[in-house]
Amino acid sequence: MKIFSGNWFRQAAIVTACLLPLCGQPALAERLKDLASIQGVRNNQLIGYGIVVGLDSTGDQTTQTPFTTQAMGNMLSQLGVNLTAEQATKLQLKNVAAVMITAVMPPFSKPGQNIDITVSSMGNAKSLRGGTLLMTPLKGADGQIYAMAQGNVLVGGVGASSGGSKIAVNHLSAGRIPAGATIERDIQTAVGQGGFVHFELVNADFATAQNVVEAINRATSPGTARAVDGRRIAVRAPDDIDDRVAFLGRIENLDVKPAIGSALVVINPRTGSVVMNQKVTLDPCAVAHGSLSVVVDGGNPATGQPADIQVKQGNGSLMNLKAGANLADVVKALNALGANPLDLLAILQAMKAAGALRAELEVI
Repeated sequence: MKIFSGNWFRQAAIVTACLLPLCGQPALAERLKDLASIQGVRNNQLIGYGIVVGLDSTGDQTTQTPFTTQAMGNMLSQLGVNLTAEQATKLQLKNVAAVMITAVMPPFSKPGQNIDITVSSMGNAKSLRGGTLLMTPLKGADGQIYAMAQGNVLVGGVGASSGGSKIAVNHLSAGRIPAGATIERDIQTAVGQGGFVHFELVNADFATAQNVVEAINRATSPGTARAVDGRRIAVRAPDDIDDRVAFLGRIENLDVKPAIGSALVVINPRTGSVVMNQKVTLDPCAVAHGSLSVVVDGGNPATGQPADIQVKQGNGSLMNLKAGANLADVVKALNALGANPLDLLAILQAMKAAGALRAELEVI
């Protein structure tokens, strides 16, 4: 049995008291790779037009989608089956659907690698469930073929219809094929130019750019990084490719404290969502907002009885809102109004126009 002296307990208490403030502080630093990307290292979008076969009578109605019939005729002719124009127009392709294929080609992709693809119906097919995509070339923005797609379509849903009634769970006219495309051509991606690698911030900010420069120079050597503008940071990197990859891997994982952006309130009028950041403040103001409702008691047109229409307006008493120096005070003041989210949209716009809301309004 060990007996601890009073000195040990005093030392432990002092250490605990020193660590408590550190435990309560949130970690504000982020990795550089979460704040910025390397210039030139980007995804590339691919697209293609293809045919899905093997559907259970849920394909396109060829009378309304003639491009499906034309595509099938062209494909059959390439396989040695030649149809006359009259025969092609009489094709009944209930098990076939015309689709668009989209994919994202990651940077540094090489021939032989597989990527996921999304298959979406472009006609009036009822469902792509159980279908198979035939070999389809995927092209980039330059019109060149970069991948070939083929495989069984996975649709995360189910549906049934009978007698004019139908039921569907999830979306049936689009699906995915994991590893459904094989890359046939790579895209050369140059990492850096002229001895420098440029990092581009996701959100342009001069203070954040300066913090990135200081973090890189502190971890390497003074003068390694410099800010070109509020978005780009030029970093001097080793010329040897192996050393450059190792250098960038170390730089990307540096912790950088991003600067707090300007005060902003984001409003979505379609959903009634209101989101504000911690820099939003409020000046003293007085607000009155009354809700307006219309109640219609339906009449009977057959008997000539008119409808009873009543317009009711809620009490919009004038309320004095105190100044809010932080986000908690602003939220407390706005909640005191008792307004629903849709009414709050109009109140915030009016407060901004009156100069009481110290923030920018962004409508999405």
